[in-house]
Amino acid sequence: MKKSLLALALTTAIVGVTACSGSSNIEPVQPPLQTQIKNQAFVKFSDQFIENLWKQFPTWAIYSGYHKYDDQLVIPNENSRIQTLSFVKKQRDALKQIKLSTLTTSQSIDYRLIENVLDKVEWGINSAKAWQWNPAQYNVAGGFAQIINEDFAPLDHRLKSVLNRMKYVADYYQAAKNNIFNPTLEHTQLAIQQNKGGLGVFSDELIQKAEASGLSDADKKLFAQRVKRVRTAINGYVTWLLDLEKDLTKNGARSFRIGEKLYEQKFALDIQSGMTAKQLYTKAVADKNRVQAEMVKLTDELWPKYFSEPQPTDKKQAVRMLIDKLSVRHVKRDDFVAEVKKQIPELVDFVNKKQLITLDPSKPLVVRETPAYMRGFAGASISAPGPYDKHGNTYYNVTPLDAMTEAQAESYLREYNHWILQILNIHEAIPGHYTQLVYSNESPSLVKSLFGNGAMVEGWAVYTERMMLEEGYSNFEPEMWLMYYKWNLRVICNTILDYSIQVKGMTKQQGLDLLMNEAFQERAEAEGKWRRATLSQVQLTSYYSGYREIYDFREEYKQRLGSKFDLRQFHEKFLSYGSAPVKYIRQQMLSELN
Repeated sequence: MKKSLLALALTTAIVGVTACSGSSNIEPVQPPLQTQIKNQAFVKFSDQFIENLWKQFPTWAIYSGYHKYDDQLVIPNENSRIQTLSFVKKQRDALKQIKLSTLTTSQSIDYRLIENVLDKVEWGINSAKAWQWNPAQYNVAGGFAQIINEDFAPLDHRLKSVLNRMKYVADYYQAAKNNIFNPTLEHTQLAIQQNKGGLGVFSDELIQKAEASGLSDADKKLFAQRVKRVRTAINGYVTWLLDLEKDLTKNGARSFRIGEKLYEQKFALDIQSGMTAKQLYTKAVADKNRVQAEMVKLTDELWPKYFSEPQPTDKKQAVRMLIDKLSVRHVKRDDFVAEVKKQIPELVDFVNKKQLITLDPSKPLVVRETPAYMRGFAGASISAPGPYDKHGNTYYNVTPLDAMTEAQAESYLREYNHWILQILNIHEAIPGHYTQLVYSNESPSLVKSLFGNGAMVEGWAVYTERMMLEEGYSNFEPEMWLMYYKWNLRVICNTILDYSIQVKGMTKQQGLDLLMNEAFQERAEAEGKWRRATLSQVQLTSYYSGYREIYDFREEYKQRLGSKFDLRQFHEKFLSYGSAPVKYIRQQMLSELN
């Protein structure tokens, strides 16, 4: 999972929001030379819009690497929502003054991205209203952790920002309590878990850092006092949520399902594809059947190598038996994080030897255990610096298995076995999320880098999995291909699961049956995916929709160029447009070809 998909997730938390078309609804516009002067008005607007956005959402700014407003923490009350809607109206009115016909193709994409940001913010407040029913979107730990842990400025400067920012925390959580109305049980429980984890950010070690710093004696004393007040505020919120959880468990809670209308609206805003959610769901069902057929062929090939008895007549049962046989090959639970670290240099070496894309060795990738305040949602993720902090660390967050029972850990390790752990590292790190996000930060368009499209970001990571195998990673080993298809089937079933849960009322047992019997997943993975699908909406479809768009576009581009096609050049050109929706990148690359 990805980004600063943490930064993308943060956007979801702030505003209450969190396809495979080969064409765009926007025709490429090549303005005549005399209109370039008019385009400068859009450049000026874009720069001012970004500055105004960070002032409105200072925590979002922190995750993007912009630190002018680090000492500010917005109180999420009714007044702030009114101010936000006023901001949306003012920016939208200004944007409408600029005619699309006066913009270059690249600027027209930026225009649409800004327009989409404003639409998402407004939709989140007025339509989705997750600020009422999702207690988990209230958590101050992440923003503080970014300031404390990232070395973007001298420690004394950062601690001063932390000191000033802490004075808003008590009011922040009081506003959260006032906002919450008829919440879901699932999001209440997530809020309890993550806010408990967030207490670790405000540790005695933080007070000791302040004591040893260059802050004045008065500020050091105030710092210690405010840390204790923050702990009190967080503990108070957790206690309040625990009481709420008891009431919801006893008397019933709001459903986590958002329904078809809201789901389609959210899909359009988040995925930005030419397809509807229902159309993507239909395509995913067809792809599921195709991939299962490929797995049957590989099972037929590999069966004699691993079994002496004949195959069962039930082909899915045979596939499951072979996967079970192979899945016993995995690392020890205590070596899980260490094995991830070990594989990264091996992936770098393969990409460099095959010249698949240019990697920048000056941009560090740090594999670390997932911080406590981030746990409970995904087992692996990338936290990347924003375009303002291009030289900051990119963290590959890997959750250790120490909180699992022996049975849970074994199930998890069978899912992330010898082959699939490699695919996971391709997806999250090299040349997946980490690589894409480094390139995104280098995009000349700050708009494209900042307002990344989740489907493009996740789609790229999924695309690289297949691309690496096509280029000979694992030497075309049929076992790797079988496990890849199992992994890819999970991507496809993510879409089926998410849509079915949120729109079609799929039960937990039906969901587990889909994941375990149709996608051949282990119970621990299936249980985790069910949990994730109850806590988010649409995001799980981004993997499949983005992957199909990217892969299909690459094949189209290859056909157009013929013998002149170069895979590395395609990758670097594609990633040079930042994290824009795939349909817009396709539009611009084809426009430049023409």
